[in-house]
Amino acid sequence: MNTTFSCVGCGKCCTDHHVPLTLDEARMWADDGGQVIVLVEAFLPNGLGLPVAQREHAERRSAVVRSGTTEARVAITFAAYNTGRCRNLDDENLCRIYERRPLVCRIYPMEINPHIPLNIAAKECPPESWETGPQLILGGELVDRELAQLIERSRQADRADIQVKERICASLGIHTTALKGDGFTAYLPDMTAFAATLDQLRSQPLAQQASEWQFHLSGDDIASQVLASGARVVTEVPVNYAFISLRAA
Repeated sequence: MNTTFSCVGCGKCCTDHHVPLTLDEARMWADDGGQVIVLVEAFLPNGLGLPVAQREHAERRSAVVRSGTTEARVAITFAAYNTGRCRNLDDENLCRIYERRPLVCRIYPMEINPHIPLNIAAKECPPESWETGPQLILGGELVDRELAQLIERSRQADRADIQVKERICASLGIHTTALKGDGFTAYLPDMTAFAATLDQLRSQPLAQQASEWQFHLSGDDIASQVLASGARVVTEVPVNYAFISLRAA
């Protein structure tokens, strides 16, 4: 596969997209007055919710927690909360923080997840973005070595940050997850508390004890499978989070 790419400045990639952030980027986003959204998914030791081919990647970016009488592995994403245009996009579709923009913005249109190949049809860029410009992929291989290094940095941060992210969630009362593949739970924490907790936990040794989590699920059929594994399932209506279902209607 050969792919060329050139940004035409349409601003679509900066509109209605929650951009994953490293811990440093999340702290910067808070300092700049932005809102961070916390997205949570998890899978179980028996593999429920996780394709076999993705297990190694998923385990490396997840933290071991308790749920009922079993363990679960929870993956947590801190992302810039963008409904509509990104707060840093100016009237000419230029980024106001371009020199310090997040890693995920720097690697676009490539993906962080190694199991998600570049799919032009899934991108919102206009056709002319893919018709001219430098070679992005040649013979199925990424051409730009610097871009490849940025992608690896982003993946490594995703893995390295997970324990602190889990501790931040525990401190903020975030303890309900979705099952991977079934959905996400989404939280909008108070940013003053979020920043203070992040600073505190990064400056002290992390507790070794695994915290307790529960699952919010899309239906009774999924819930019965999770309950059978020994995990805890919540049945109350969400109060401090939203459930985003990935299940086909």
